[in-house]
Amino acid sequence: MDMKNPVDLFQPGRVLKICAPMVRYSKLAFRTLVRKYECDLCFTPMIIAESFVKSIKARDSEFTTNQADGPLIVQFAANDPQVLADAAGIVSPFADGVDLNCGCPQRTAEERHQPVHYDAIKIIKENMSIPVIANGDIKNLKDVATTHQATGVDGVMAARGLLANPAMFAGYEETPLACIWDWVDIALEHGTPFTCFHHHLMYMMERITSQQEKKVFNVLSSTSAVVDYLHEHYGL
Repeated sequence: MDMKNPVDLFQPGRVLKICAPMVRYSKLAFRTLVRKYECDLCFTPMIIAESFVKSIKARDSEFTTNQADGPLIVQFAANDPQVLADAAGIVSPFADGVDLNCGCPQRTAEERHQPVHYDAIKIIKENMSIPVIANGDIKNLKDVATTHQATGVDGVMAARGLLANPAMFAGYEETPLACIWDWVDIALEHGTPFTCFHHHLMYMMERITSQQEKKVFNVLSSTSAVVDYLHEHYGL
């Protein structure tokens, strides 16, 4: 992987588009998908630093990457500086930066829904000499532009918006069928567990399926059943 200094990604006049850390969801396969649709920077899910340092099994389970998975920031939760340093040392050959989770407990993206305080973000941006990223209820490119114009931030981060539409940063208002097919290919290539594979599709198809279709699709119980359904109903 060609390592970069993440700070160098922030350029005057450019708003960096970022995939937020999402428990269970912002793993390698999903990061691969959003990078195809103009996501500039991705975060891993939050990783508990202590178990990551102590357990090979935890490392193998919580952190996977490849040569194309960059720029990449690994997020850790830690309350011991040495443990955090040790965890950072383990991932340093494979990531462009490390982030310490200081602001929230381990929650999934769908559980977070708080109003965006543009005025507060603007004050922070105006008084900082380092890049500032805004995060909150970003659902489309219009929201990216609105947030940037209101605050002057250097980057905008999305979680639920990307789950619902991984092609959002490329300007799509809803998930295009090509993106759904890309997810199927990528997920199968990466050996994504069925529950994760299926849940991502449920999010992506929320806006393009009827209630009756959801009742059928959401209870499918195997990868082959999901793929057959997509072929039959969407010609994928």
